[in-house]
Amino acid sequence: MNASLIGQPLSAVDTPALLVDLDVMERNIARIADHCAAAGVAWRPHCKTHKSPEIAKCLIAAGARGVTCAKLAEAEVMVAAGIDDVLIANQIAGSLKIERLIALRRRAQVSVAVDHPDNVSALADAAAAAGLVLSVVIEVDTGTCRAGVLPGEPVLALARSVGAYPSLHLAGVMTWEGHTTRIDDPAEKRAAIEEAVGSLVASAELCRAHGIAIDVVSCGGTGTYLTAATLPGVSEIQAGGGIFGDVRYRTLYHVELEYGLTVLSTVTSRPTPNRIVCDAGKKAMSTDAGMPLPLGLPPLRSVGFSAEHGKFELVSPSETPHIGERLRLAVGYADTTVHLHQEILGVRNGRVEAIWRVPAEAKLR
Repeated sequence: MNASLIGQPLSAVDTPALLVDLDVMERNIARIADHCAAAGVAWRPHCKTHKSPEIAKCLIAAGARGVTCAKLAEAEVMVAAGIDDVLIANQIAGSLKIERLIALRRRAQVSVAVDHPDNVSALADAAAAAGLVLSVVIEVDTGTCRAGVLPGEPVLALARSVGAYPSLHLAGVMTWEGHTTRIDDPAEKRAAIEEAVGSLVASAELCRAHGIAIDVVSCGGTGTYLTAATLPGVSEIQAGGGIFGDVRYRTLYHVELEYGLTVLSTVTSRPTPNRIVCDAGKKAMSTDAGMPLPLGLPPLRSVGFSAEHGKFELVSPSETPHIGERLRLAVGYADTTVHLHQEILGVRNGRVEAIWRVPAEAKLR
């Protein structure tokens, strides 16, 4: 990390570089936090996008109750930084990872998702051997068809399985209603979210009706939180990636968050008056789930990326920008871009105000 950049103008930053506009990020944070607070639900934002303890602490300062992690390694990084209330919203399986999970539980309050009796048994045995009680949440497949048990009786059956082990505590249920995110029609999208989250809440109520306490009902990503937070029975929202804003959220998920995360690049070639080539390609930002958008250029005919280059074809010829000038590209999908970088530069009024490391140890395992 080059701390000497703090206080310097962007002209001192070499490219490609990952930037976050702090004013925009703070406004995006406030939008999500205020919406959750107004709805009377807790906010437990996902860290899988930013992977940064410093950013996580900003979210907690803004009202978040803790964090959600996708990877055990993310949770380890967060706990090492002093964040002690963590939900791992995925299954942790296999002896190597379960051993790490138990070690982490010794240091902080960590909950983990489960969706199968075999995994429940393995976690229970490891927790018992360590003399600990491990909190779990049952992941419910409400239509995304990824991990999770089906709503209703399967949830009740797994809850009973968890309850058979003194070394486990059933904290609640969770889902990711991701299949609803791309629905264009607002009324249709809301109805789909209501149906998905409704089945999660109904599963929690079924467990309660059979004497099984369910405190946590967790759901809601950036693409769904506006509706999910307002639904009866929901206790917490996991939306986190929207603090940055990216092209995917705006164009595919139809969420009006500002573009806060950009890649700074340098124009390296102007082969024709219609073509601009820059030094930021697929190694600087992903194109798999959302195409990066160059900002401040005239109308574009096409946008394309190779390993090391970005290429933009203009509708009409233009002498600008010149070789050596800078471009900012709104990130297509932050979740698959941030991990490509070693650091995020927090920028305000054209100057570097903060530099946050993207911990390598949080990127994969």
